[in-house]
Amino acid sequence: QLPAVAEFSTSETMGHSADRLAAAFGISRREQDEYALRSHTLAKKAQEEGLLQDVVPFKVPGKDTVTKDNGIRPSSMEQMGKLKPAFVKPYGTVTAANSSFLTDGASAILIMSEEKALAMGYKPKAYLRDFVYVSQDPKDQLLLGPTYATPKVLEKAGLTLSDIDVFEFHEAFAGQILANLKAMESDWFAQNYMGRKSKVGAPPLDKFNTWGGSLSLGHPFGATGCRLVITAAHRLKKEGGQYGLVAACAAGGQGHAMIVELYPQ
Repeated sequence: QLPAVAEFSTSETMGHSADRLAAAFGISRREQDEYALRSHTLAKKAQEEGLLQDVVPFKVPGKDTVTKDNGIRPSSMEQMGKLKPAFVKPYGTVTAANSSFLTDGASAILIMSEEKALAMGYKPKAYLRDFVYVSQDPKDQLLLGPTYATPKVLEKAGLTLSDIDVFEFHEAFAGQILANLKAMESDWFAQNYMGRKSKVGAPPLDKFNTWGGSLSLGHPFGATGCRLVITAAHRLKKEGGQYGLVAACAAGGQGHAMIVELYPQ
């Protein structure tokens, strides 16, 4: 029996969780489709400009060698609008077009002290400055990890939202991303759920997942974390920034955030 793509503590698929979360935050189907189209469009642009340089070619037995991510498919709002709800039927707003797709992939990343790296002749890409893990109710807030983790990692690092040059958040669903952005921009949510006096503040979109994200690049469960970190490092180098913030939601109601700092060039 194949393992279900479901939350083990509630037996609910993450798609159902995303649909309920989108409804709770009043996020429309159109908003979700527009965000998904943004992800695919930006990923296509980044791919064509040769920015997605961390992909290793892989020979598929009996088939061709895969040399680039092949899930990037910019569509149109009209085409996306024709799809039926994938989880909550018939009134849900989460569809195949505004969800990350099931895909295969693996990743590896080399982490060591600066001294060891230099001694071995490696030039580091970036420093891992700080990281935090958080957890919340897996039934109603399964996908809100970035909202809870972001202020904690900023406080731990002694930084503010305006100090961050690039943001790389995992895009499980367009509805999940937009719900997090709304929650981060809400004083009411901060006061009632996070025990904070005021909102975290949402990352500006001109710094947010500008090379695409999991909606367009795919979400192989064992690869997304490394991809987020390396994309943040590459963007910092390309854009001349200093600090990147990586965040993701995860099964069990967990969340994670990390501060990446560009290594001096």
